[in-house]
Amino acid sequence: MRGFLERALAKAGYEVTSFANGEEAHERLQQEPFTLLLTDIVMPRMDGIELARRASEIDPELKIMFITGFAAVILNNEQSAPKEARVLSKPFHLKDLVREVERLLAA
Repeated sequence: MRGFLERALAKAGYEVTSFANGEEAHERLQQEPFTLLLTDIVMPRMDGIELARRASEIDPELKIMFITGFAAVILNNEQSAPKEARVLSKPFHLKDLVREVERLLAA
């Protein structure tokens, strides 16, 4: 799925960097700035909520979007996601993803 998302966003004109898991993404976020973090909630080695929390500590201005297969996302106090984060529920069309990314970046 990561490959499909990467290609759709690149085709829409975005520069995309992808990672196999949350730990790899977190390491890179510490090294260079990014505009948007698009992350699944369920991932190996570090879930998307924890990644988003750590990423927003590194860069409070980072825009964050979660994608999830769960219809309702419950975030408890111990694992709270950044309050400005958006959620896109699976299944979604790639056009929907691009549109939501455009909206988030324009906000």
